[in-house]
Amino acid sequence: MHSHEFHPTTLREYDIRGIIGETLGDRDAEAIGRGFGTVVRRAGGKRVVVGYDGRHSSPRLESALVNGLVAAGCEAVRVGCGPTGMLYYAVSELEADGGVMITGSHNPPDYNGFKMMLKDRPFYGADIRELGKAAAIGDWDKGPGSSREEPVLERYVDRLVQDFSGRAFRIGWDAGNGATGEALEMLLKRLPGEHHSLFTTIDGDFPNHHPDPTVEANLADLRQLVAEKKLDFGIAFDGDGDRIGAIDSEGRIVWGDQLLAILAEPVLRELPGSTIIADVKASKVLFDRIAELGGKPLMWKTGHSHIKAKMKEIGSPLAGEMSGHIFFKHRWYGFDDGLYAAVRLIEAVGELGGSLTALKSAMPAILNTPEMRFPCSDERKFEVVREVLARLKAEGADVNDTDGARVTTADGWWLLRASNTQDVLVARAEGPDEAAIERLTAAIDDELAKSGVERIATSH
Repeated sequence: MHSHEFHPTTLREYDIRGIIGETLGDRDAEAIGRGFGTVVRRAGGKRVVVGYDGRHSSPRLESALVNGLVAAGCEAVRVGCGPTGMLYYAVSELEADGGVMITGSHNPPDYNGFKMMLKDRPFYGADIRELGKAAAIGDWDKGPGSSREEPVLERYVDRLVQDFSGRAFRIGWDAGNGATGEALEMLLKRLPGEHHSLFTTIDGDFPNHHPDPTVEANLADLRQLVAEKKLDFGIAFDGDGDRIGAIDSEGRIVWGDQLLAILAEPVLRELPGSTIIADVKASKVLFDRIAELGGKPLMWKTGHSHIKAKMKEIGSPLAGEMSGHIFFKHRWYGFDDGLYAAVRLIEAVGELGGSLTALKSAMPAILNTPEMRFPCSDERKFEVVREVLARLKAEGADVNDTDGARVTTADGWWLLRASNTQDVLVARAEGPDEAAIERLTAAIDDELAKSGVERIATSH
């Protein structure tokens, strides 16, 4: 292989992802190994850890990727099948110069992809575009590399509970046949309390339900389990285990920003005044709560790579996204890990009175719309956001432009931003009642109309 052209749809903002046999295959995997290996070598590094999720295509992509890394002169350390957090942990623990996780996350079974990280930072955006350019001209290093297997699953699970000091609860768990299954089984043996788990067999067909805990329909089995056995709460993971979902004893969803409000409290008791980061989709209730607890709330761009980079820059101990990515630097490594977030949630609930249901009930009742998506071409979507921002600023609106336009009004707030992963504009609104929500969504419609965007919203 002297050069390689990637399918243009596969090189994305945070990762490389495509449909197996259509837009992504073994040759792409090998080229990613060559290209990423070259970046690591030129930065003076050599060791790259490789892990993969439970999809049927993952083992083949893994061996092709390793071939590419070896051809570029790297030392490939293969840690095997497990959650993304295990790979992130191995990069830290094995003092590697980089890591590659082969995962399709929560995409349908025929998808797969690659998440990359350098020793101390996420690899995304321009890094991924450069990888594509270098491959097209074959600008790759050659060298005698090597590969070895180093299973780390057991060590990783031990590390999850290394300084655990939580209470015993009765908890339901749903691995959704994703990559957390085996690690979860091991973790539950190490936790106090009574645990009931669902779908821990790793199966790339996802025979029970889709592994995305932010979609309500996917939590039906967990709700039933929690209700039947009268459990304290339930926890679910996405396909590769970097996101967490939770429900209380009544089956109510505890959303990503609500989880962050709970997790932040013990952290701020220990580190008063520290900055807690959440993405632009999070509730005003969360930012107010962080301030109330004596922390500094910071609103930042959506996307795990953006959040990790910002955390590193300002030394934040904890961050989270609406989608269920929770990032702990406090007592952990600064990356998003659903299993670790679950361990910390158990601790936090115990520390804050022992009932997730009571914590959920105490949260201010507020309405928000589901995420609305408006089809809009790749070139046009960022342009529309610029137009909207220009108009709002000219009107003197209270607007935050960290990531799109987040507008605060007497009714609450609304957000319009360009998706980094699809040709859509994404919007949502939050307010105290239906009437406020209607006024907020009318404002969104009005802005879209002024920029000539077809208002065919699909909720997600």
